Amino acid sequence: MAEETQKPESAAAAPVEEVTVVVEKPEVTEKEPQPSPPAPVPESEATEKPAAAVVVEEEKGEAVVEIDEKLKVEESKITESVSFKEETNVVGELPEAQKKALDELKQLIQEALNKHEFTAKQEEKPVAEKKAEVEEEEKEKGEENPTAVVEVSEESKVETEAPAAVEVKEEEKTLPPPPPAEEPTVETAAVETEVVEKVTAVAVAVAVDDDGAKTVEAIEESVVAVATPPAETEKEEAAAEETKEAEVPPPPPEEVSIWGIPLLADEKSDVILLKFLRARDFKVNDAFTMIKNTVGWRKEFGIDSLLDEDLGNELEKVVFMHGLDKKGHPVCYNVYGEFQNKELYQNTFADEEKRTKFLRWRIQFLEKSIRKLDFSPNGINTIVQVNDLKNSPGPAKKELRQATNQALNLLQDNYPEFVAKQVFINVPWWYLAFNRMISPFLTQRTKSKFVCAGPSKSAETLFRYISPEQVPVQYGGLSREGEQEFTVADAVAEVTIKPATKHTIEFPITEKCNLVWELRVVGWNVTYGAEFVPTAEDGYTVIVSKTRKVSSSDETVISDGFKTSEPGKVVLTVDNQTSKKKKLVYRSKTKAYSD
Repeated sequence: MAEETQKPESAAAAPVEEVTVVVEKPEVTEKEPQPSPPAPVPESEATEKPAAAVVVEEEKGEAVVEIDEKLKVEESKITESVSFKEETNVVGELPEAQKKALDELKQLIQEALNKHEFTAKQEEKPVAEKKAEVEEEEKEKGEENPTAVVEVSEESKVETEAPAAVEVKEEEKTLPPPPPAEEPTVETAAVETEVVEKVTAVAVAVAVDDDGAKTVEAIEESVVAVATPPAETEKEEAAAEETKEAEVPPPPPEEVSIWGIPLLADEKSDVILLKFLRARDFKVNDAFTMIKNTVGWRKEFGIDSLLDEDLGNELEKVVFMHGLDKKGHPVCYNVYGEFQNKELYQNTFADEEKRTKFLRWRIQFLEKSIRKLDFSPNGINTIVQVNDLKNSPGPAKKELRQATNQALNLLQDNYPEFVAKQVFINVPWWYLAFNRMISPFLTQRTKSKFVCAGPSKSAETLFRYISPEQVPVQYGGLSREGEQEFTVADAVAEVTIKPATKHTIEFPITEKCNLVWELRVVGWNVTYGAEFVPTAEDGYTVIVSKTRKVSSSDETVISDGFKTSEPGKVVLTVDNQTSKKKKLVYRSKTKAYSD
């Protein structure tokens, strides 16, 4: 039997076999096809399948689909594409073309702020409604007294028939020239007004008579001439209006913020704008349109008030933040398997109202997470998403599919470039095959952000990006809730134990102390034991923990310790007699000796 011995001094430097990763899932922030959440995996499929061909029988056994060994290998062997590297947000380090695009976008935004274009859409609707109300009022007033109009028209027709109009014209021909014009008195003005009104009535009545057409034209011309204000008055009114407008100063530019950061203020504003530019491949007009749409959507959705809403905590196990990755990004876990709980599923997706509440809860969670990010140029302003597909209800659940698609659309349109990495774990084998089919249609930038791993590689894949001390215990890490002996500040060593191999770890002790340690083997099914070996030749070996078989269902983490007043070493032994490699993670520290 092969045996490996490892000391803590060299534990950190021990070579760890490199894990390669399938990069096939489309990015949330880019406008590309998004696969629906996978369907639930039957218990028969959740177990390991033989290396030979896998046969899946359909419902009635009418069709049999054979998946060759190559697809099966996809579950155990993970391939890798070029890893995504986040671009700089320091303006001085940007390529010239990107600097120019940023300047152009800032200019467009400044012009829009000066013209209040971001709030214009909000004001258009009330104005239109007010105009409609005024028109409705006028229509109602016109319907209140329709008979009065008719009566006036009938009287006018009786008093002003066509012959009367002809007689007036004949009398005018025989009259002598009028005397010199005198200043009109009040009575004269009243008479003239009455004459004009009657002449107007005559015009209306005579319009029916073809013989009086010329008379109507003459009378209409005289009425228009009297009603039209002098040209000088129009000029004076226009000049007065211009003077009035000149005296009123233009309104100051509006202030618009996203995620608590003004659009145009300082370096943090540049970081926000660069996110929109990158989401639109630095096409300035497209990025500007996206920003305007996002600002409008945030007002319509009520983001500011949403932050203070109490939407309950029923979904706190479905989506939660936990720890940081190796580069300092916050990590968000999405556990789709929680929706196997029928009561939770019904309370979340049963009807449109509940789905809307779920959507608001998810956006609220994201908004609160984003506001904790650092938007300085060298700060961490993206998130790592871990999506656990174990026992996921999948696309067969119509309500879940609708809610997921709606959420994805909102994220794509309004939250650009907030994902540093998308890691999918416990992915069924058929899901890997599906991603392999759509992979050729995705951009390299998109593929480089997404990682998929089957059940047997999930913990190993997480450790590639997140240190074990930061990974929750249910995903193979050592991070547990509540007060523990160790914290995330205590580093963890990783070791890969080969099949049919015994691995030992030694903790040297040079002085009186209390040594404590914790370890776990992902998947376990190994034997574990611990003993103290004194340095003195005449000393006795002390059994600290009797050798025993540990299965995956026994315990997740072993915590142990040993107090001694003499020098020596504590030796831990892990024996892997299975045919598979095992991932071992452990850490230790010494405490002051106390009796």
